[in-house]
Amino acid sequence: MKTAANAASSKSMEMAGRRGLMLVLSSPSGAGKTTIARRLLAEDEGLELSVSATTRQRRPGEVEGKDYHFVSTSDFQIMINDRALLEYAKVFDNYYGTPSAPVMAALAEGRDMLFDIDWQGTQQLADASREDLVSVFILPPSTRDLEQRLLARAQDSADVVAARMSKAADEISHYREYDYILVNRDIDLAVAQVKAILQAERLRRDRQLGLTDFVKKLRAGY
Repeated sequence: MKTAANAASSKSMEMAGRRGLMLVLSSPSGAGKTTIARRLLAEDEGLELSVSATTRQRRPGEVEGKDYHFVSTSDFQIMINDRALLEYAKVFDNYYGTPSAPVMAALAEGRDMLFDIDWQGTQQLADASREDLVSVFILPPSTRDLEQRLLARAQDSADVVAARMSKAADEISHYREYDYILVNRDIDLAVAQVKAILQAERLRRDRQLGLTDFVKKLRAGY
C-alpha cells in the first residue's frame, strides 16, 4: 500500500515532461505521405497536424482551418514580410507556408506537431529549429506505381499529373537531407515504421526536460 510519504516521494521524482517535436513527412506527390499522415493522426492522440497556409484553391471536401488556411497571395506576402512563417515555398504556382506562433507554442507545451511538406520547407524548418525536427522521406516502390497512384486518385488533370511526374525525380534527389527513409510498398507497414520512428524520437535524452535533476536524485538515493 502506498503511503502519503511514498506518494510525495514519487511525485518529487517525476520529471518536468518533454519538449514536443516536429515530425515531417515528405514525398513526391502520390507516394502516400498524406494517407500515412491521416492514419498517424487518427491513431496517435499525442500528435497534432500543423495546418499550413496556402494560396491554392480549395479542393472538394477540404475544410478551412483543418486542411489548410486558404489565403490570398497578397495576405501570404504580408506573412512573409512579417516573418510570421517558419517555412514557405512556391509549388506549382501556389504558395504554402507554416505559421510559426502556434507551432512554437505547441512544442513548448510538450505537444508533437506533424508536417506534410516538401523538401524546401523541411530545409527551412531545419534552419529554424533543427533540434526539434524529425524528418522522414517516403519513396514509392517504382515510378510506374507513382504514376498509377496519381491517376487513380483523379484529383488532377492529365497535364498536372504529367507535371508532378516530371518534378518527382527532383524531389527524390533530396532524400539525403532527411533523417529517415522508407519505401511505401504497403501502407500498414509504412504507418508502423513511422510510429516506431516517432516513439524512438520521443525518448531521446535531449527532449526529456528535467532529466538531469531526475538522475541526480536517483544517484542520491531519492
